[in-house]
Amino acid sequence: MRQLWRWFGPADGVSLSDARQAGAEGIVTALHHVPTGDVWTPEAIAERQRDVAFLEDGRSSGLAWELVESLPVSEAIKTRSGDWSGDIERYCQSLENISDAGINTVCYNFMPVLDWTRTDLAAPMAHGGTAMRFDLVVFAAFDLHILGRSGAVSDYDGAIVREANARIRTLDTIERSKLAENISAGLPGAEEHWSLGSLRDRLEDYAGLGRDQLFQNHVAFLEAVAPVAERVGVRLCCHPDDPPFPLLGLPRVVSTADDYRALFDAVPSPAVGITFCTGSLGVRPDNDLPAMAREFGPRLFFAHLRNVSRDRNRIPCSFFEDEHLEGDTDMVTVIDVLLAEERRRAAVGCPDFEIPMRPDHGQDILSDSGSGSQPGYPAVGRLKGLAELRGVMRALQAVDARRSGV
Repeated sequence: MRQLWRWFGPADGVSLSDARQAGAEGIVTALHHVPTGDVWTPEAIAERQRDVAFLEDGRSSGLAWELVESLPVSEAIKTRSGDWSGDIERYCQSLENISDAGINTVCYNFMPVLDWTRTDLAAPMAHGGTAMRFDLVVFAAFDLHILGRSGAVSDYDGAIVREANARIRTLDTIERSKLAENISAGLPGAEEHWSLGSLRDRLEDYAGLGRDQLFQNHVAFLEAVAPVAERVGVRLCCHPDDPPFPLLGLPRVVSTADDYRALFDAVPSPAVGITFCTGSLGVRPDNDLPAMAREFGPRLFFAHLRNVSRDRNRIPCSFFEDEHLEGDTDMVTVIDVLLAEERRRAAVGCPDFEIPMRPDHGQDILSDSGSGSQPGYPAVGRLKGLAELRGVMRALQAVDARRSGV
């Protein structure tokens, strides 16, 4: 697999030099400063390519911008409201400009309002570092008592509601404010963040829009943009919901194998694929990740490799970002399946048979604390994860070579 590294641009607390020393072969990034719905211009794309190509001291980085993560889909497109058709036209123009710049893979998601959601961005771990955590009880306390969403109580079982009612009484004003900030933070690296008032407004935009309609809106989006992607040679890979269950009364449509099957059946374009995020999908105990990797192998355009540990084998649940080779996902078997898919691609003559991957998220360890990195994207924690994943890949490749007599 091709080992990539996510970088959030010149303001990122983790440098390109750090990425290169970690052994990254290329960079995953985006134009985080461009408002959602605006065109990514050729000039802005070229500027970011130059940012990636050179280190802070002007020397060549030896790296290139290889994959877009992400080109955000506007709320207007998701709800089919406002200037949704104009947003689709601008999205298509951005795809053309991205292709013209020599980049051929674009990751996106179709999560309504909130992107990945955590209640704690620095939960203490037994080894002394910290990790991101989603606590269902704390989230329910936010929903019921801080956001005050109408009808929220019906979305949680009685035990969770009772625990949430007790938990909210233990949080002071500063802790409540920090919890609201964590949950409404928006896309990693983005300039856009929700206040409680704007979050309530966005939720109102989805009033009456159920799961079936959101799915159809996703299909309609792809039916409009996939032909453009095919024509210009860009692959679209949809990131699963994170966490993969409904939040704040909002539907989720990309959480399970059945969700991906339905999407690929509805839009069979070869340009439409999956960002295989083992962390997001691994939150659900009913997702068999090795089986999903086998089934969707030909449509697996990008892999996010990370691990989570659940507090219970039920949905919804609490979970935290575990070390890459720990947690509830059998990472070794997943990587074995991905390497087998690469061999299949090579055998049929695919010129770009390598699956681009990156170590996703990471615990804050050693010098990560206070480094200014994006939540979930520390230097040392990801370096440790990439080293572990690389070791697994090398070992599995050596075993396969021996079996093949190479």
